[in-house]
Amino acid sequence: MNVAIYIAKRIAFNKQKSFSRFIIRLSIGATVVSVASMIITLCFVNGFQETVSNKVFSFWGHIRVQHYSFTKALVAEETPIFASDTVVQILQSNKSIKAIQPFATKATILQYKNEIEGCLIKGVNKLYDTAVFKTSLQQGRFLHFNDTGFCKEVILSAPLAKNLKATLNDTIKVNFIQQSETSTYRKLKVVGIYKTGIEEYDKQFIIADLRLIQSINNWQANQIGGYEILVKNVNEIDNVAKDLQLPLEWQSKTIKELYVNIFDWLKVMDVNRDVVFVVMGIVAIINLITCLLILVLERTKMVGILKALGTNNWGIQQIFLYYASIIAVTGILIGLVLGVGAAFLQQQFGIIKLDEANYMVSIAPITFIWWQIFAVVFATVIVCFVSFLIPTMLVKKILPIKAIRFN
Repeated sequence: MNVAIYIAKRIAFNKQKSFSRFIIRLSIGATVVSVASMIITLCFVNGFQETVSNKVFSFWGHIRVQHYSFTKALVAEETPIFASDTVVQILQSNKSIKAIQPFATKATILQYKNEIEGCLIKGVNKLYDTAVFKTSLQQGRFLHFNDTGFCKEVILSAPLAKNLKATLNDTIKVNFIQQSETSTYRKLKVVGIYKTGIEEYDKQFIIADLRLIQSINNWQANQIGGYEILVKNVNEIDNVAKDLQLPLEWQSKTIKELYVNIFDWLKVMDVNRDVVFVVMGIVAIINLITCLLILVLERTKMVGILKALGTNNWGIQQIFLYYASIIAVTGILIGLVLGVGAAFLQQQFGIIKLDEANYMVSIAPITFIWWQIFAVVFATVIVCFVSFLIPTMLVKKILPIKAIRFN
């Protein structure tokens, strides 16, 4: 039997009331709060970044391919490119690419009864991945495309529908301003209402048939505004964009480049997460070091007796290291259970609500990335163990003759 472990267990599970037991409980509590806070923060940050990113990607894909432009800024109407089956086949041969879908946008003015709203119309065709858009569709359905002409249907955003006082199955007038300063209009039936929660989209875009924009712009059937590319792994977006083989007059831009403000804001969450980690880590370490110092001082007589019996300094230090490890592991395990439990309850029941206008989500999202959670637990164990070595150094300073007389 290991003597150090045996003595540490006897001390740790001693049920006698003492001041040190209060300190031990306080240290365990501080460790529980620190670990639980780090886990909850990690789940919140991961969930928030993933949810908002997916909302952006579900509307615009991961990479946009269009006619070359000197600026990275978004434009209301693209310079048309000719759809190329050869280029599409080359892109589809890339195993990292999931889907390729054409699109075009055009400025328009919506009119319903006495209400008027300006916006951009986004044209898509039957290749559009409706599965990723379904999470944003609040009412109705997606467009039904046909082979005889452009689809005379439209999907409004919730804010635009509210401002126009339009509902499902209403027919709205869509006015287009041409370069010749003449106006053209089309009447479209509202078949769906969507809401992404991203104000920049919801107040600006409606969705209709790409062929409608082609007809208004007098484009040929194979002219489009560009391609939206969906990749299989979000982490490979930048690499895929660099490796695309495109005609010289085309260019690719990641959605992160086009919506820099949103993704820079999401990166700030990493800073907030790191601050919480540092603060909670410091709190846990200070509490555990203080606890172990008190425990060493309380057991001064025991240290003196063990030294008098011939136990070396490292052997005595091991006792307190095992003792402190029991305290730390208890706090870490309880913190792990409480942290994961609280995050799970939020994921299932959406207890914490948010202002969607400011945060782009109505319920605080949760995402479990288990290797990160266990990395936090493992790192906490290592940091705690290393910090325990500091107070145990006090054992070397204790002299047996003085320690036995200590009261």
